[in-house]
Amino acid sequence: MRVLGVDPGLTRCGFGVVEGTAGRPLTEIGHGVICTSPAEDLGLRLLALAAGLRSAIGEHRPHVVAVERVFSQHNVRTVMGTAQASGVAILVAATAGLPVVLHTPSEVKAAVTGSGRADKAQVTAMVMRLLKLSVAPAPADAADALALAICHVWRGAAQDRLDRALSASRGPG
Repeated sequence: MRVLGVDPGLTRCGFGVVEGTAGRPLTEIGHGVICTSPAEDLGLRLLALAAGLRSAIGEHRPHVVAVERVFSQHNVRTVMGTAQASGVAILVAATAGLPVVLHTPSEVKAAVTGSGRADKAQVTAMVMRLLKLSVAPAPADAADALALAICHVWRGAAQDRLDRALSASRGPG
């Protein structure tokens, strides 16, 4: 399974691509950050995010896109920018015919570090260890996107097994 993880942000939108299956070593395929300037028009910023994500999909050919679920924050401006970037990521993936899954930040942290309360440094350290990287993905948005992809490889496989088991228990029809 090849997963494109997206850590949505309007100023910095991280993306990371991981390939593998649950229970086996994972491979980092690529990562990066799409940056836009707060001084630019909002519409142009969203277009730049869409173009960057389309490019990442075209280059890396993922099977699924995992996007960080927007969570409540006290800073409404930050939430709005994150939600707008998330919507762009979902739209670009859907336009490309790719399934989209959402994972919460605590779900990603728990999957990668074992603790849903891990900090960014702990997540980055585990991403490096799990993907056997000698250099930390930078900025942190790229590491977070790789963590999203890792989470989905592991959690997505478990969900697929559960779905197949439930389907088999219901029988045909």
